[in-house]
Amino acid sequence: MPEELVYRIALTAVPQIGAVQARLLIEKFGSAKAVFQARSAQLENTDGIGSVRASQIKAFNNFSAAEQEIRFMDKYGIKALFITDAGYPQRLRNCYDPPTLLYYKGEADLNAPRMVSIIGTRNNTEYGKMLTEQLVQELASYGVSIVSGLAFGIDALAHRQALAHQLPTVGVLAHGLDHIYPPQHKALARQMVKEGGGLLTEFCSTEAPDKHHFPIRNRIVAGISDAVIVIESGTKGGSMVTAELANGYNKEVYCYPGKVNDPKSAGCLRLIKQQKAQLISSGKDLIEALGWNQKEAKPVYQQASLLLPLTEPEKTMLSLLKETDLLHWDELLIRSALNAGEMATALLTLEMQGLVKALPGKQFRCNG
Repeated sequence: MPEELVYRIALTAVPQIGAVQARLLIEKFGSAKAVFQARSAQLENTDGIGSVRASQIKAFNNFSAAEQEIRFMDKYGIKALFITDAGYPQRLRNCYDPPTLLYYKGEADLNAPRMVSIIGTRNNTEYGKMLTEQLVQELASYGVSIVSGLAFGIDALAHRQALAHQLPTVGVLAHGLDHIYPPQHKALARQMVKEGGGLLTEFCSTEAPDKHHFPIRNRIVAGISDAVIVIESGTKGGSMVTAELANGYNKEVYCYPGKVNDPKSAGCLRLIKQQKAQLISSGKDLIEALGWNQKEAKPVYQQASLLLPLTEPEKTMLSLLKETDLLHWDELLIRSALNAGEMATALLTLEMQGLVKALPGKQFRCNG
């Protein structure tokens, strides 16, 4: 049984150690095993930990539950994606509170070049159904991966329409992978996995779909994609929570408008009115907003003698972007230790030289 995986799963089970604290611990100690082997004083001196959380780590001894989870994963072909793994969703990792560990059943690329989350009410209208079907149909030729929450209504419509157009679709769950909620979507979930999609969750197999799990799930839906599209939503509910989370992550949010007196469009109208979402009326609008209608420009490589020597900040930016396929502005700022002005200047210069490409959602990648 992989020892480090046992410690990784165990770390997610330590009381009072959430995603933010776990990330701080991993950054300091390098591995989950090293966290559990650290001295109390070392743990206490870690930012955000203190004596209470340190004592919880030192007192933890339920490693048998982690071993049981690994046996379940082996039996059902489930992968564990730790926050430091290459296969972990990069867009999600760039958020400030990414899950420490994800459980994944499926083959869809969680770092696909184009991903959107489509969400909305559980009690959609025919108007919402039509919009969902048209949107996915218009995205089909762009090879977009579709993410949603496998719930009734707009979520299920988005998944089914993705399957109809042979697009990878990933369902993010608010429970463990030992069952499917709602149970009426078991066949849909199986089809999604079978046809190259997947099921993703941060909850271990014993976790039921408790009410407080859904807002936690929604942050994955908000963070894993290039953009969040709200089809229909009231002023309260999971879609509004997800949209607010996406705003907090500096993600692009788009909404379809509806009738001003329709309760199922009231949430969309509010997000647009508060400038927390951009109005779209078609998939074409979304494609243009995200720049997907432009052919990817091939990097222009000039002779070395014609390029200006890179400054130290420019070298730092280029090095960081070569290490990782895609990085968010905030992540670059943290990793580079530059101030915002220096970093902005360096990125602009590199972009003008064709060495770096700026993408929607304040994300950047290396062209070389």
